[in-house]
Amino acid sequence: MRIGFAGLGRMGVAMARNLVRAGYDVTVWNRSPGKATRFAAETGASAAATPRELADATDIIITMLADDAASEAVHLGDDGLFAGSAARWFIEMGTMSPNHIVSLAKVAPDGARVIDAPVSGATQAAENAALLIMAGCDEATGAELVPVFDTLGRKTIFLGQTGRGAVMKLAINALIHGINQTLAEAMTLAEAAGIEAETAFDVIEASAAAAPMLKYRRPLYLDEAAHAVTFTVALARKDMEVTAALAQTLGTAMPQGLVTLEKLKEAESVGYGARDMASILNFMREEKT
Repeated sequence: MRIGFAGLGRMGVAMARNLVRAGYDVTVWNRSPGKATRFAAETGASAAATPRELADATDIIITMLADDAASEAVHLGDDGLFAGSAARWFIEMGTMSPNHIVSLAKVAPDGARVIDAPVSGATQAAENAALLIMAGCDEATGAELVPVFDTLGRKTIFLGQTGRGAVMKLAINALIHGINQTLAEAMTLAEAAGIEAETAFDVIEASAAAAPMLKYRRPLYLDEAAHAVTFTVALARKDMEVTAALAQTLGTAMPQGLVTLEKLKEAESVGYGARDMASILNFMREEKT
């Protein structure tokens, strides 16, 4: 089975590496060509010069891209993925709007299928093949893809219809970003009363409020500058904007989500955009009533 992988960012490079390690014939493409050629040299994978070349050389295409605009640019056009002749599965594993996924599915090449299969988990989960995969298809449709999903993640949940993977990913990220904001508020409250940051985090981590993301992000919360960025404030803001728009379309209320979005926008406006989402704790330390 020949697999093409487009998008070698923090998550994508770890996922593509796991596919190579599992023995798949992998070809990669990245908007910055140097990343693809370096990855190929390091792993023994092949590198494609264009998305179309990637789709000409593979059976399954996995894309791990930043947003709808990036995905549209990679799929469409004379040198886009959909201009290729061989690929029959196009699996979008980035965080996209459901409308974008449905639009891609409508214009996919004859005989090909678009599946939204976004993932939950940070870079460490990607490296450890421990991602949760949310697939926008039924189990029968996705049966051929299960070995690939099992190479990338610890669990795949099939959600039945195109676009539902994207919806569920936005719902999960809204919860994650809400926890991130609330953690920052809880920590600054404890610190204002004279409790040391590490002690406050010990209590939170041992409490009923603990969530897995707090445990694996603890080093970043306690010493952001000493650790590599895993997920930026700018990406979190993008997620919440897409989620808020979806909630408006569906007619559901999202009051806490809108507050989270506003705080992310404020942080980005004062220079936090490229910093890890854990930096919201430092941003809130500077906030005064």
